[in-house]
Amino acid sequence: MKYIDEFRDGALAKHIAERIAAEVKPDHHYRFMEFCGGHTHAISRYGVLELLPPNVRMIHGPGCPVCVLPIGRVDLAIELALQHDVILCTYGDTLRVPASGGLSLTKAKARGGDIRMVYSAGDALQMARDNPEKQVVFFAIGFETTTPPTALVIRDAAREGLKNFSVMCSHVLTPPAIRAILDGGRPRAGPPPAGSAPSGGSDPCEAGERGGHGSHETAEIEGFVGPAHVSVVIGSDPYAKFAQEYQKPVVIAGFEPLDVLQAILMLVRQVNEGRAEVENEFTRAVTPHGNLNAQAVMDDVFELRGAFEWRGLGTMPHSALQIREKYREYDAEARFNLGYRSVPDNKACECGAILRGVKEPRDCKIFGTVCTPENPIGSCMVSSEGACAAHYTYGRFRDIPVVAATEGAEA
Repeated sequence: MKYIDEFRDGALAKHIAERIAAEVKPDHHYRFMEFCGGHTHAISRYGVLELLPPNVRMIHGPGCPVCVLPIGRVDLAIELALQHDVILCTYGDTLRVPASGGLSLTKAKARGGDIRMVYSAGDALQMARDNPEKQVVFFAIGFETTTPPTALVIRDAAREGLKNFSVMCSHVLTPPAIRAILDGGRPRAGPPPAGSAPSGGSDPCEAGERGGHGSHETAEIEGFVGPAHVSVVIGSDPYAKFAQEYQKPVVIAGFEPLDVLQAILMLVRQVNEGRAEVENEFTRAVTPHGNLNAQAVMDDVFELRGAFEWRGLGTMPHSALQIREKYREYDAEARFNLGYRSVPDNKACECGAILRGVKEPRDCKIFGTVCTPENPIGSCMVSSEGACAAHYTYGRFRDIPVVAATEGAEA
């Protein structure tokens, strides 16, 4: 199968791993963050960590869209379903994100809410066409990857004059999250960016220069494996500021195991040579400027939101999108007069620290016991792209010899 089997070649993977082992400096500890949840899943699924030298560490980042969704946003969706008698449509993983009072959208459905899983934003729009007597709300989440389809259905609804369709927009932006990690959670001063465009019209990196609210410890890293699908939309150029300003290399990589290994090798070489550049391993899909048509439709429909709460990173100004005034009648938050309320995470859950790269899934006391994919307590255990779910599925048994060896040493 073209572009699949070619990037899962075991012999070639071993060869790249040997190159990494040969080129790392024995006295240097390399710390790279894979920002995207898709990379976290691939690293766990294909055993990439087992191929790396012990002084090369991969750190999970906040690039799983379900994982960074705060409890308060899920509570709003549940309020719509249970109190406003709407048909609420959303993606499958979103249904299982834990909310307040032990609820989730799945449990709210069991209480009588008309909540339906869809595979695309277009499915939600069709639901509104098929049910003209009901208000249909699409609970839209995700990074720049899933934002253009949401923009398109809003434009289509406006063109058709549909009065029973609206969107609860929870789309977030990648560059502000990267900047928050690099800033260590410290807020940065400054006015909002001119134009307030999500991409294209203004530099999306500027959207993150206002930093986060409060302070959160974040991981110390030497470079990033940049996201794949997001970069198809926004291009590789937006990462140049991070490389230049923070002197951190960025290598954009695809999701196959050879993509990830090659990106790690490229990062090792940059660190060894004292370079901090943006390199594109995923040249078969990513260009410097990205998808200009997708950026244009995003700019037409969305603008930067003043502030948005992220799970783990806190409230960050200009880090998410909202629907522009000319399409405001399709904004569910305005139509149903929804008011956001921040809700703290479960005290036993370490999702926030895991999303910042400070802790690993095995550092959480409830991982794999109370919190499992069947009964997720935290959002990182919900999606297959979540660090906890990936480690539970592919990596938790690797911890057993480590624990046994530690207990033996203590004895």
